[in-house]
Amino acid sequence: MPALVVAGAQWGDEGKGKLVDYLAMRARIVARYQGGHNAGHTVVINDEKFILHLIPSGILHEGKLCVIGNGVVIDPACLIEEMDVLIARGVPIGDNLVISQNAHLIMPYHMALEAAGESLMGAKKIGTTGRGIGPAYVDKMARCGIRMADILNPPLFRERLRVNVEKANRLLACLYGAPGFDPDEVFDRYLGYAKRLERYAGNAGEVIDRALREGQNVLIEGAQGTLLDIDHGTYPYVTSSSASAGGACTGLGIGPAMITKAMGVIKAYTTRVGGGPFPTELDDELGEQLRRRGGEYGATTGRPRRCGWLDIVSLTHSVRVNGFGGFALTKLDILDGLDVIKVCTAYMLDGKITREFPADAAALERCRPVYEELAGWKESTAGVRRWEDLPENARIYVGWIEERLGIGADMIATGQRRDELIVKRENFQP
Repeated sequence: MPALVVAGAQWGDEGKGKLVDYLAMRARIVARYQGGHNAGHTVVINDEKFILHLIPSGILHEGKLCVIGNGVVIDPACLIEEMDVLIARGVPIGDNLVISQNAHLIMPYHMALEAAGESLMGAKKIGTTGRGIGPAYVDKMARCGIRMADILNPPLFRERLRVNVEKANRLLACLYGAPGFDPDEVFDRYLGYAKRLERYAGNAGEVIDRALREGQNVLIEGAQGTLLDIDHGTYPYVTSSSASAGGACTGLGIGPAMITKAMGVIKAYTTRVGGGPFPTELDDELGEQLRRRGGEYGATTGRPRRCGWLDIVSLTHSVRVNGFGGFALTKLDILDGLDVIKVCTAYMLDGKITREFPADAAALERCRPVYEELAGWKESTAGVRRWEDLPENARIYVGWIEERLGIGADMIATGQRRDELIVKRENFQP
């Protein structure tokens, strides 16, 4: 019963979509366990680009069952729009999609509350996408959220919605001087969503458990990255869910013994979107060069990403937190042509060298990177599909990362296309 978790090892945007797309070819189920439509997983097939926000990348493969787990928060309007775009592009959506009945929904007042709250933060704002994801998770933890199952029960939904809208309207008016919402209008709108989505609602955990017990391959994908995890990331500059591999169990309703391996996805350099500490950030022409060459703009928001050198200190933290048994390295080709490649191996914090990743964001802000330098390569790695065809110094770079992290590289991505990939070790056997 092979179950593989694929999780980001940095601040998200590592290129998980491409890797999940490849791995999905050998899986029966592809399941998403956390996050919302702030994620953007990009897959390029025959020069045609697909950007997925909520639906797992497996939807692009025939015969795969895609599961949206209870740990995901769903904006039903955005989900329906994503479905319609895929259908219009010839991707069928029928019995190949299951949405957990326990998944919480993003409501209009969640978006309004998030936008109003961020506007008061000034320079200390988190840098959210403004899609209501954080407030939806707040309601979930406060035990007043509205789930997929609730909108399928109109009398119950109406009562819960009435209470929630009344509370949200008071907060919007008193704290932010913002307009509120009409509960009847929201009720009617979401009943329309329910009619469209009810056929897909199911018990996600049971579906996955059954497949694993039957010996089928299950691929489990996360959104964002470990350094944005609500518990293990650079709090408070984090997302609102468990983006690390441990979130797969609670986000899907399966036991930890069911998971056979976690694989981390690592970009060959580091990027970050929004506020928060970033020790290896390059606020110079080289950073801008990496941004341009790597197309480092958010797939969901279009926001430019901050770019910097690879950080072994933070990656060691991610390996420990997730228990990664291997990693996939992406965007190696973006480093082509550099004379020297720097990698952070320690921090200078308050005059002392440390190799521990600080739990305190304020301490991380004071950290200055301690670099080792590796020789770059002049040959192109773009599109290379065999390990032995990589330039020698590129192989040395990958091997150096393996040695420092204590885990091996399973795959190396050398471009955006589906087939621009070196597979060193298969996670699912044919």
